[in-house]
Amino acid sequence: MARKRLKAIEADVIDLPVRGTAEDRHFVGALARGLEVLACFRKGEALLGNQEIAARCKLPKSTVSRLTYTLTRLGYLHYVEAVAKYRLGTAVLALGTSMLARLDVRNVARPQMQDLAAFARASIGLGARDRLSMVYVECVRGHATVSLTVDIGTRISVSTSAMGRAFLAACTDEEREPILDEIRALDPPNWPKTRDAIAKAVSDHRTLGCTCSFGDWHETVNAIAVGFRPGGGLPAMALNCGAPSMLCKPDFLLEEVRPRLIVLAQRLEGSMGV
Repeated sequence: MARKRLKAIEADVIDLPVRGTAEDRHFVGALARGLEVLACFRKGEALLGNQEIAARCKLPKSTVSRLTYTLTRLGYLHYVEAVAKYRLGTAVLALGTSMLARLDVRNVARPQMQDLAAFARASIGLGARDRLSMVYVECVRGHATVSLTVDIGTRISVSTSAMGRAFLAACTDEEREPILDEIRALDPPNWPKTRDAIAKAVSDHRTLGCTCSFGDWHETVNAIAVGFRPGGGLPAMALNCGAPSMLCKPDFLLEEVRPRLIVLAQRLEGSMGV
């Protein structure tokens, strides 16, 4: 039987601008706005116009026009004259490729992730935070007839995914609080429910050794995750194991996969040294 891929629903989050920076004399606003423009391109979107970018970045169109012109001159954007829109340029690709090549934790984790994916017949991912999303920096899949379509670069929600909750659990209180403030500001009406779910996840990480998302991130997906700190100056990261709920039941994830995922995270803890 041919393998089917269940398309993952990515976090459709327009992250808020960096907060609390107006009074910081070291903060370069122009640079931040330029990076906001690059960050507003989402997976699956090849082209954006100045008007769309202005709406997403909450900036005047005249400001966006100057930013996109500058970024185009530097190679970070490419202007497609036929449709009067921009696409990400090769300079962005060079930055991303360089970063991934130097993220040594991926090389350490990949063989063990492949072994676990084969055992679980599920997807094993390694993720790092970007604002209010977790970004897959490595992903391997087990041999199942149906699997999640997640790849390097896929973004999922920090607040509802097992991976995001595991990252939050691995953070210190000082690191976690500003992120929670941004989550609350993004969706105030749902904050009490979100806050309680995150608090439970942090507690689960301490008692179970993992966080859980059984239909929370997406109703057809079950996942668990473990947060860890790789060392070497890198921030906290997280490993997850996820699969369509029809194939991967919570009991299997908690009883069979959880101990193996915890061991993998323990091997990566501090592995990057100083």
